[in-house]
Amino acid sequence: MPSKTKEQPESALPKGIGKPATRALASVGISRLDEVARLTEAQLLALHGVGPKAVGVIKAALEAQGKALAKDR
Repeated sequence: MPSKTKEQPESALPKGIGKPATRALASVGISRLDEVARLTEAQLLALHGVGPKAVGVIKAALEAQGKALAKDR
């Protein structure tokens, strides 16, 4: 029997980040999780609409794929 939940593509942004964070990322041209990995935590938090909860969800989604946010320089 097929699952009732729709699987997200690996590259999609995690739904748990919320609409404000999704809009904030879209405003800077980011629509996929692998694109978020180019940013640092500080850069994410600087976006209006992205807060600590969204960053945590993004970090967890990246970790599940064996990836991480960029490091601060």
